[in-house]
Amino acid sequence: MNAISVGASALLAAIPNQSSHLPSNFGILTTQLDHILGTSLDMKIIALTLEIAQSAEKKVLREMDRLNAILGSFHLESEFNRWTNTMNMEVRISKELFSVLAQFDYWHQKSEGIINAATAHIAKVWQESAGQNQLPSRSNLSKAISEANGVHWNLNEHAQSAKRTSEYAIQLHSFAKSFVLDLAADVAMGEKGVQAIVLNSGGDLVVRGDWSEKIMIADPFNSADNGQVLQVLQVKNKAVATSGNYKRGFEIADNHYSHVLDPRTGLPAEHIVSATVVHADPVTAGALSTAFNVMSVDQIEKFSKEDPNVEFHVVTKDGEQITSPNWSGSPVIMNEKENNLSAISYVNLKDKLWSVNQELVINLELAKFEGRFRRPFVAVWIEDENHKPIRRIAVWYNKSRWLPELRYWFEAQRKSELDLNSIASATRSAGNYSLVWDGKNDAGQLVNQGKYTVFIEAAREHGSYQLIKQEMNFNGKIKDQSLPGNEEITTASLAYRDK
Repeated sequence: MNAISVGASALLAAIPNQSSHLPSNFGILTTQLDHILGTSLDMKIIALTLEIAQSAEKKVLREMDRLNAILGSFHLESEFNRWTNTMNMEVRISKELFSVLAQFDYWHQKSEGIINAATAHIAKVWQESAGQNQLPSRSNLSKAISEANGVHWNLNEHAQSAKRTSEYAIQLHSFAKSFVLDLAADVAMGEKGVQAIVLNSGGDLVVRGDWSEKIMIADPFNSADNGQVLQVLQVKNKAVATSGNYKRGFEIADNHYSHVLDPRTGLPAEHIVSATVVHADPVTAGALSTAFNVMSVDQIEKFSKEDPNVEFHVVTKDGEQITSPNWSGSPVIMNEKENNLSAISYVNLKDKLWSVNQELVINLELAKFEGRFRRPFVAVWIEDENHKPIRRIAVWYNKSRWLPELRYWFEAQRKSELDLNSIASATRSAGNYSLVWDGKNDAGQLVNQGKYTVFIEAAREHGSYQLIKQEMNFNGKIKDQSLPGNEEITTASLAYRDK
């Protein structure tokens, strides 16, 4: 066991992606999409030509659509949902659905009941109680636990059939997403001329081919999409899955409860707030990241010893980072400039500085369009009262040549290099993003308290253009501000708060 104490804010040193065997003329196609598999999807395809990469991209998306039509819990007409509506009938099912159900049976037994598709039945009790702003009653929870821990299907391998044996809610997304990413990556690698692919579905990744991907592990205590990270590692031909309590959950009486539930007790995961697993098999990584959220540290260490190929990194509720002996990641070391909170060379000493204990959270929800999943180009930045840009928060785009579509940003000549790094984190809800401003300028120094303007710009290639800007007085007094939505950004809000 390796124990690491969680540090303060940090910046990453540049670590290049490396692959010694790639031809000199290879290129990278990057795509950002939303509302795919219930979350966002970042895709990176390394191929000999742009045409090959584009062909592979289309095949990957078609494969994901095909598998979603089979396995999708939220797809009303999926094969899975049609099958769940049968009762005590032996139904021949697709090999993909049979494989996922069989793997659920395997992991249910191996995890001693932690992996359970009927955890969704217990989650319904928590959701209903959260709607009433109260904890579930002991009787309702006990009843749901008993029902969830029954037998929900029987499989017949010879006939490739499944019999539904209970009426309780079940869902497959505990690791069905990992299953989908695995098959989709295989499709891409089957395209002649494709060297490698990286798929990042809401923080769960599959890296396949002759490519080493730099992956950063999100800090569960600072989970904004641009927040600092805890660890960095290089991954090649492996999967990385992260499960945690910080992106989704139940809000009851001003308390947050994890959406990761222990089906044996009906209670939310509490001691472990983030679990990341690296493994060659995506389904194994997905299953263990979920199970490790519920297990104790001793159980995690004992369980991982059964498979020497398992690497794990967990964060406890007290902020302790614990890793497996074979963990290949490294703690992020604080940059000297970032650590120098007393830097005042750009600040008038007569003015009051931004408090290091406060931050601005920028929340935004991207609009969902039927049949359109590509994420728009987005720029978020801060300007002072003199209309001078002082801090870039985020710039999302896939190629430098499309930056002019963000015309307000581009005309001010605020360009940035394409970020090829990946973030491993708990799965976000589709379309929802959270960014944070720590009160520092681009030089890493705290700004004065006072009035600043937040800009959120969104554009599509040859399509819609939207700009939101909101002035706010950051004077130390916490406040919330809702922003008007538009065609590309459904809702947005600002929360100036204590950390």
